[in-house]
Amino acid sequence: MKKEDWKQIFYKSLTGFMSLAMAIVLFFAIQGFGQIRESFHWLMGILKPVIYGGVMAYLLKTPCNFLEKRIEALLPQKHKKRANGLTVVLVLVLTFLIIYLLLSMVIPEMAESILILVNAVPKKLDELAEWMTGMLDGNTVLQTYVNTAISGMEDKLQNWAKTDLLPAMQGMMGGFANTVGSVFGVIYNLVIGIIICIYLLLGRKTFARQGRAVLYAAFKSERADAILKELSFIDKTFVGFFGGKILDSAIVGLICYVFCMIMTFTMGFPNAMLISVIVGVTNVIPYFGPYIGAVPSALLVLISGPVNCVIFIVFIIVLQQFDGNILGPALLADSVGLTGFWVLFSITLFQGFFGFAGILVGVPVFAVIYDFARRLVVKGLEKHGKAGMLPEKEQEENV
Repeated sequence: MKKEDWKQIFYKSLTGFMSLAMAIVLFFAIQGFGQIRESFHWLMGILKPVIYGGVMAYLLKTPCNFLEKRIEALLPQKHKKRANGLTVVLVLVLTFLIIYLLLSMVIPEMAESILILVNAVPKKLDELAEWMTGMLDGNTVLQTYVNTAISGMEDKLQNWAKTDLLPAMQGMMGGFANTVGSVFGVIYNLVIGIIICIYLLLGRKTFARQGRAVLYAAFKSERADAILKELSFIDKTFVGFFGGKILDSAIVGLICYVFCMIMTFTMGFPNAMLISVIVGVTNVIPYFGPYIGAVPSALLVLISGPVNCVIFIVFIIVLQQFDGNILGPALLADSVGLTGFWVLFSITLFQGFFGFAGILVGVPVFAVIYDFARRLVVKGLEKHGKAGMLPEKEQEENV
């Protein structure tokens, strides 16, 4: 038998063996999915400080790179090496200052809003009862029905307080130690994460150089170049998405603040700053964010009257239409390139796997997967001489 025949038999046997091995691995992975998931969560719990630090460093990487060039140009030649350290300190100080200013503006207004809401609810309920009494004046049947319903509601509230509320309060008191421990755990993870973030920012160029060296040592130059190109595309997608989304949310929050300030002087809108921050921050969440922020904001406006609440809801609908159809696409068109269906699909899919974190990163992650699949389809059609099946835009990009 010829040598080429032996090679062909060997490769076919190896392919069959690998297929069987992958099938066995997949079977056991499905069988032990619960244990794999628990092990994954355990590992993520250990690596939380590193994850926090890595995420913070990645988000601050772009402003650090932007400011370092400007600071380096201002420093004399003998002090240019210090530009990196000065940039990291400046970016961290600005970041903490922005967070402090936001919290200092939001927390007092939030506390005031809670007090107003607590004081206003009994009064609003009394007004509702008086309004219902006036509407039902002369109708004894409906009055009897309403009074029976109210008394039955009071009995249910008393029973709920005895059977559900008190045991729940006892359980909360019993779990107070666990709550305190979890709070300290979050603080510990954040502190360690900030330290890791500083180290990553200071050594970002060194880590990048080392990564490229390992890549070219492990792969051929052509393959290493292709991997670097893919990583550059992934970085561009994530930076473009989060940068554009933050800018988009800041503009939406500013527009909301201007509107609320105008309505404060004309209609008596309350808590313009708090409402604008809620609308702006929740707008960072793709697709569902505007609806999440609109509900508590509308409840806050409802304190000043139902007419104001209706006006605010109409304004939010118009604002989100402007953001979704004009502002958002203009800022994010080059970063993700996904239709509304795929955005909703990616959020639903990654939220099911990773919770809230999946909602935040699902869109750019799926955009990378989608682009990779698109290029595979393009190459496959070109290989089989079916490039004419591609849309005109795809054909132009591949010319």
